[in-house]
Amino acid sequence: MIIGVGIDVVPVERFAETLARTPALRDRLFTAAEQRTQSGNPRTAESLAARFAAKEALAKALGAPGDLRWHDAEVTVGEHGRPHLEVRGTVAGRAAQLGVSSWHVSLSHDGGIASAVVVAEGVARVEP
Repeated sequence: MIIGVGIDVVPVERFAETLARTPALRDRLFTAAEQRTQSGNPRTAESLAARFAAKEALAKALGAPGDLRWHDAEVTVGEHGRPHLEVRGTVAGRAAQLGVSSWHVSLSHDGGIASAVVVAEGVARVEP
């Protein structure tokens, strides 16, 4: 059963300007692994913006509680480049409260916009 769906869009240029203006934000928003490709190169602004959109969409799928930590949700790359979500800490706790057992995530960037859709799936529980 679908427990929650979230979508988010991020203007890539504005996101890149924000990261340039506030360099510490990159480490606050993204894990070390998220900041680099599998070959070890730094990710592009488009790729980082899509990952940020995924974290925002994830929060929306969980009902947008304000206590989630950025590093408790990590966008990883699976087989054939397919994105996955790894959750822990505050995000895993909220997901468990709602009965989420699996995630579906899609990332995209084109025309200066990065976007993500997240679907939380599981067996619904009564919200506390």
